Amino acid sequence: MPELNIERKHTLGLAGARAVAERWREQAEQEWGMACESVPGESEDRMRFARSGVSGELVVTDTRFDLQLKLGFLLGAYSAKIEEKIKSNLDELLGPSPQA
Repeated sequence: MPELNIERKHTLGLAGARAVAERWREQAEQEWGMACESVPGESEDRMRFARSGVSGELVVTDTRFDLQLKLGFLLGAYSAKIEEKIKSNLDELLGPSPQA
């Protein structure tokens, strides 16, 4: 099974990151047909998501978004295109990346 690991740094703090994660969840459910389950924590939130052929988890902290995605056999052929779309989507939601 192909796996994608996408990481993004941000300067939003945990409250801001939670708001972005909520927008991402709405998109994932409406546009991609994902079933999402959020598990809030003190220093990080975890959002598990799945649909036929795809499963994964988004970990949100005060400085990072870490998305891990497992693709089924049929979607694996499109992994590069899927990764590009997710990266673009996260970049749009998070805004300009912080300086290194």
